[in-house]
Amino acid sequence: MRVKISSSTLFLILLIVFGAFSQGIIITKNYPQNYFRYPLNLPPSTAGSFAELRPNHFHSGLDFKTNHQKGFPVYAVNDGYVSRLRVQFGGFGNAIYVTHPNGYTTVYGHIEKFGAAMDKYVKDAQAQQQSFEVDVNLEPNQIPICKDDIIALSGNAGASAGPHLHFEIRDSQTQETINPQLFGLTIPDTKPPSITAIGVYAMNEKPFSENTPRVFLPVKAKAGKYYLKKPITLHLNGIFGFGISTNDLNNLSENHNGVYSIELKLDDKTVYTFAAERFAFDQTHAINAYIDYPAFLKNHRWMQKCFILPGSNISLYPNSINRGLISFDDNKLHKVEYMVKDIAGNTSTLLVNVQAGGALKHSITNNQTSIKFKYNQKNEFVNQDVRMIIPPGNLYDDLDFNYRVLPKRPGAYSVTHCIHNFYTPIHDGFDLWIKPDNSIGKYGDKAVIVNSAGVCDGGIYQDGFVKATAHSFGDYFIKIDTIPPLILPLNKKKGGNLSHAVGIFVRISDNLSGIKSYNAKIDGSWVLMEWDFKTRILSYIFNKDFTKGNHQFELTVTDKKNNSSVYKTNFFR
Repeated sequence: MRVKISSSTLFLILLIVFGAFSQGIIITKNYPQNYFRYPLNLPPSTAGSFAELRPNHFHSGLDFKTNHQKGFPVYAVNDGYVSRLRVQFGGFGNAIYVTHPNGYTTVYGHIEKFGAAMDKYVKDAQAQQQSFEVDVNLEPNQIPICKDDIIALSGNAGASAGPHLHFEIRDSQTQETINPQLFGLTIPDTKPPSITAIGVYAMNEKPFSENTPRVFLPVKAKAGKYYLKKPITLHLNGIFGFGISTNDLNNLSENHNGVYSIELKLDDKTVYTFAAERFAFDQTHAINAYIDYPAFLKNHRWMQKCFILPGSNISLYPNSINRGLISFDDNKLHKVEYMVKDIAGNTSTLLVNVQAGGALKHSITNNQTSIKFKYNQKNEFVNQDVRMIIPPGNLYDDLDFNYRVLPKRPGAYSVTHCIHNFYTPIHDGFDLWIKPDNSIGKYGDKAVIVNSAGVCDGGIYQDGFVKATAHSFGDYFIKIDTIPPLILPLNKKKGGNLSHAVGIFVRISDNLSGIKSYNAKIDGSWVLMEWDFKTRILSYIFNKDFTKGNHQFELTVTDKKNNSSVYKTNFFR
C-alpha cells in the first residue's frame, strides 16, 4: 500500500526530525524551547546564518527567504509589546522590535510595511521631526502584541540584497544577539560543513600582520573526512597558528552559510574553540581580527584564524589555551585535528600530521620603523604636520607602526600622509589631525579629510589643523567641499502635468562629504519623501486625498559641509 504525504505534512515531519539539537553542540547556557514560533508561514529556508562572515561585521540574525518576493505576512513569534520602531536609510530599512516577558526581544528587519498601529506612530514621529529617518521607543502599554498577530509585511528595505526577512533574538537586558536556532527555530539540515583549505601561520611571539609568514594548503574529502590534498607531514619549528576556510549548506537552500562551531585539537586536546552562540554589537567589527584580514583584502579569501589576537574581545571564543597558538619544539610527531559542526550537529573533521622541529624558524622583519604601538594602551604619533591618537581597545595586536609622506595630490590641500597601511584593521576609530597648506585660506570651514580609497571622514578646521575620526589606516589628505548636492528630477512632465503619476521621484547625490539632510515641501507644507538605499531615489507618493489643481514642489538638499541645492517646480494634479 502506497501512502501519499502532502508537502505541508512533509514540512512538519522535517521540523520534528530536525527540531532537536544534536548532542555535542557547544553552548554556554540553555535557551527556552518551543516558546517562539517561526516569523513566517513559509518553509524555513535561510539566505544567511547567525554570525556568518560579512564584510566588517558578523551577521546578527537569520535571513529567512521569501521566494524572491515582498509582501508575506510577518507574525509575532510570541506575546509581548512593540518596544521600538526604526526607519533608516540603510541597515534594516524598516525594523520592529518586540519585547517578550521571558527576557528576550525579537527584531524583524527589511520589512515593507508596518502594521497599522505601528505605522501611525512612525508617521507621527516623521512629521514631528520632519525626517524620514526616525527611531521611536515605546512603552509596554502602547502597542501590545499577541502571538500569531500579523505585525508587518516582509520586504526589501534598507541595505538588503533581495527580498527577505532579517530576524533576531536578543537578550533584553544586555542587547546581545543570540543564535535563533538555539531556541528551536531550526532549519532542516543533514549536510555536514565543507572545508576547502587550511592556513598555517608562523607567529614566533611576533604581532600578527600582513608580514606574518603563512601558507594556504588545499584539502580534499574522503569518506566524509578531510585531509590535505597533497598528503604530507608538516615540519614546523616554533610557535604557530592555524586557520581554516569552511562553510555550510542546509537542506532547503543553495546559499553557503556560516558554520556553528570550530574546534582545533592538538593530540586530542582542545586548544581553540569558536561557537556562534551570541555576541554584543560593539564586538561585531572584531570579525576583522577573527579572519585573516590581509588575505581577505588581497584575494577575498575568507580564512578563519583559529588563534585569538590579544586585543580581540568577543564572546564567540568560549574556550582556548594560549589563545590557540601551538609551540612545536619537542621534536615529536603531533596530530592536529579540526572538528567543524553546523548547528544541527553535522560534523566534518580534518586531520594534519605535524613533525615538531627540524625546520628553520621563520622570522619576521620590519625595516621601515621602530615605533611600537601596544594594543592595550593609548597610542599617539605627532609631528609638525599630523597628529593621531588611537584610544585603548582599537588595536587587536601590538603594531610596528610606520608612517611616511607622499607628494600632494591634484586638488588636495595637504601632502598625503601614509598612516601605516590598510592591512591592519581598526576596531572603531582614531582621531586624526592634518595641517593644511597655506592655500586653504577662506575654505577652512569646507575642509574634510579623505583617504585614497575615496572615503570622506568629515572634518573640523580648528587651531590650524583639520580634525576627523578615521576608521581605518591608509593614505590621508585634505580636500575642500564647496559643491552642493545634485538633484535630478526623474518624472518631470512637460507642462508639469502629473495627473496620471503615482508620485514625485527625484534622485539626489553628493560628490564628497555626503548628504546631511533634505527637506521637501508642497505648497509650503512639509511632506514625507522616502529615500531608497539601493537606488538613491527620493519618492513622494500621492494619496487619494491629495487636492486637485496647481501645486508647487520645493526640495532642499544639504551636504555635511552645509552646501545646499534647491529645486522648485510647479505641477498640476
